[in-house]
Amino acid sequence: MRVALLGIVHESNTFVIAPTTLNKFKESRLLFENDIILQYKNSFHELGGMIEVLEMNEIEIVPILYAEATPGGKVTKEAFEFLLQEAITRIKQQLPLDGCLVVPHGAGVCEAYDDMDGFWLSQLRATVGDTIPIIGTLDPHANVSQLMIHSTNALVAYKTNPHIDQRDAGKEAASMMVNLLLGKIKPVQIFSSLPLIIGIEQQFSGENPYKYLLQLSAEICEMDGILSASILLGFPYADVHEMGASLIVISNGDREIGNVALKKIENYSNKGLFVGTKHEIASLINKVNTIEKPVLLLDMGDNVGGGAPGNSIYLLDQLEDAGIKNTFICIYDPVCVANLMDVEIGASVEINFGVSHEKVETRVIQVTLVWKGHGKFDEHKPRHGGQIHFDMGNIAIVKTNNQDVVMLTSLRIAPYSLVQLTAFNIDPTSFNAIVAKGVNAPIAAYAEVCKNFIQMNTPGVTQADVTQLNYKKRSVPLFPFENE
Repeated sequence: MRVALLGIVHESNTFVIAPTTLNKFKESRLLFENDIILQYKNSFHELGGMIEVLEMNEIEIVPILYAEATPGGKVTKEAFEFLLQEAITRIKQQLPLDGCLVVPHGAGVCEAYDDMDGFWLSQLRATVGDTIPIIGTLDPHANVSQLMIHSTNALVAYKTNPHIDQRDAGKEAASMMVNLLLGKIKPVQIFSSLPLIIGIEQQFSGENPYKYLLQLSAEICEMDGILSASILLGFPYADVHEMGASLIVISNGDREIGNVALKKIENYSNKGLFVGTKHEIASLINKVNTIEKPVLLLDMGDNVGGGAPGNSIYLLDQLEDAGIKNTFICIYDPVCVANLMDVEIGASVEINFGVSHEKVETRVIQVTLVWKGHGKFDEHKPRHGGQIHFDMGNIAIVKTNNQDVVMLTSLRIAPYSLVQLTAFNIDPTSFNAIVAKGVNAPIAAYAEVCKNFIQMNTPGVTQADVTQLNYKKRSVPLFPFENE
């Protein structure tokens, strides 16, 4: 038997002006054929789980294409068409196949197609025909469409946020493929779109309400005839019709039992738990002085994992105004990095934050250059995103007169790994506060050194209060926009 592996992954924030170009995929991950196996076989990514199960069952793996870019603005039409054409052309060259294991994200938006994932999956289905099974994984932040469901036999979402179970999700999807090919199961996919969006700060799987929902889905998976149950949280920063939470249940040949299972989750309707409390920044910063250090401060409004630029110094300013010193923060600022490459280590210079970016106020500050060079590092523990290899491009590390340490990067990167600090001789335990530009994802990376974390309701394109964003395409009614 021969099973193809392919994926096109992007979490698209439609409120970000700058589009995601093909070059952004090349800077992140654009892999073909056996390079996919080499990169992901030993990773914590779902591709690693898929590879493990296929090899264990002596099924020939046919790696096609894997493309992923850091979350950002809509994918350009040119970039998407290039990726799709490469995928379809290479799939045609490998026919006949017995199955396709796919890795969409579920919240991809292209300039030409709001439902980017649904479109490329439908094109794959049209290419391989109706008889070849297509099974894949989804990020729980997927905005699932009927087209995604119609184009696949089964989709399985990761269950944790931070996403540290991606390899397990890949193994689940691949095991389902193997059992289907061996005639042991007949997956039937049942889907329900829910009229609500779960607040981003309420999506931590270690606490309710998400923790309870996961317990409920686990109970459903114990029912006779149920193969899988997935809860999709939705991605609120994509202004598309499908935006919102949803459910996917996979039954073994019995649609009726799948519908019964689905109702068990749908009936949990305590919507009030899905909206977090938006605390004032000042009151939260005051807490920093009263709890065990270092404190992890989550910059929700500039969440790189949600597509934000990662360039805001708003929280750093607030901490300095409150008299809090010795903070770590990572800022994406390629212009600043380029200017510092010619400066000697140990020199004191003025730098200008924000020159690289539109609509960011610049700020001149005196700093001492501590380190400069290339920012590559590897993560060898399960962390959000499941990746092993990371590249920040050229980086510069500076210290301010306030004793704050600022890591400046030339490639945008989400704070998914503590090694981002330790690989460059930065001791995370030495700070009063660590600012991470995320909401839940950084918790997995920093929990071993930060006993306390605070979600900061900062301004930006990933602000926590999504009711303040200007949607034009979302469905109505949708809680909390409409309380119906």
